[in-house]
Amino acid sequence: MSTIPLTKFGAELLKQELHKLKTKDRPEVINAIAEARAQGDLSENAEYDAAKERQAFIEGRIAELDSKLSAAQIIDPTELDAEGRVVFASTVQLEDLENGQKVQYQIVGEDEADLKLNKVSITSPIARALIGKYAGDVVGVQAPAGVREYEILEVLYI
Repeated sequence: MSTIPLTKFGAELLKQELHKLKTKDRPEVINAIAEARAQGDLSENAEYDAAKERQAFIEGRIAELDSKLSAAQIIDPTELDAEGRVVFASTVQLEDLENGQKVQYQIVGEDEADLKLNKVSITSPIARALIGKYAGDVVGVQAPAGVREYEILEVLYI
């Protein structure tokens, strides 16, 4: 199994979700199944069916998170020394050369990507275009409306 890159923050989020699933959600669904069983005939018991579906989802998610965390390569961006190069977990300040708009993105793993928080997946077109570049470089990013050009203003390891 290959390693899954995660930032330190992203790994903590997955650990918190796993903890919640194991300590809160799993016991709740077990109780719901027990209550539904107590109602008698399971063949026509919607609560039982819903609880069993929820249990299957929770157990699947627990297995998925356990697997991801065990294969995780956790990277702390504050400990990176990439000599100004854009790498996984770095934060990049960009300027759109077409309209002058400035944006900042952190390159993160697929599970932690959230555009609202300016976190882009390592597999996204913009991250793939930025990896390995330096401040001052101009990169072209394939967007639905065509190629957009950005200048890298600064690479941060925060």
